[in-house]
Amino acid sequence: MMKEECLICGAPLEYLETDEMMECAVCRKKEPSKTRCVSGHYVCDACHTAGMDSLIGLCLEAASKDPIEIINSMMAQPFCHMHGPEHHIMVGAALLTAYKNAGGEIDLQQALVEMMSRGRSVPGGACGFWGACGAGISAGMFVSIISKSTPLSAEPFGLSNLMTSKALERIGAIGGPRCCKRDSFLSILAAVDFVRENFGIDMARREITCGYAAQNNQCIGKRCPFSKPNHESLL
Repeated sequence: MMKEECLICGAPLEYLETDEMMECAVCRKKEPSKTRCVSGHYVCDACHTAGMDSLIGLCLEAASKDPIEIINSMMAQPFCHMHGPEHHIMVGAALLTAYKNAGGEIDLQQALVEMMSRGRSVPGGACGFWGACGAGISAGMFVSIISKSTPLSAEPFGLSNLMTSKALERIGAIGGPRCCKRDSFLSILAAVDFVRENFGIDMARREITCGYAAQNNQCIGKRCPFSKPNHESLL
């Protein structure tokens, strides 16, 4: 049994067809959900992302223009698990930080607070149940923040929706099952290209080799563009 399944007992997760009332094993809050482990444990999104407030300080201290470097530092923090809704915030936060460091004109602290608020509204499991991965949505939120998009805006509205669609296209082209690390990397790379083309800001871009396969029970192996065998075959 690998490290990343149920946060309480390590048992595999199961996804239900319809919502059932669950009690969080940590805070005892009751709410409807489709997710639990096979032993019956449920952890709410708030408890799953406990400690994420430290993300803002981490981003404000970062000097890198590389959003992959920044999100990797987030993924190394205790609040980040192999999978989970924390990625719905981290993608946008890493992009906001790199964008600012690359010359983008934003109030980074204010933008990060807004990203936290918006990202937390996307629940775990959105990738499968909504048909829209939270990592891809997070990239769209990033563009909506830097462009000051609202439901009544013209060009910013189009740009933020187009960004989400480009991220989701890359995620959908690979297929499932879900991997929050893979989908985060795909979304960030799509955003780096999109921002260069539409905003004239050059964030750094790097080749990515995944180091999380051993923690992912559903790793797709060579089908993942970031798998080590894929990179070794190019040497």
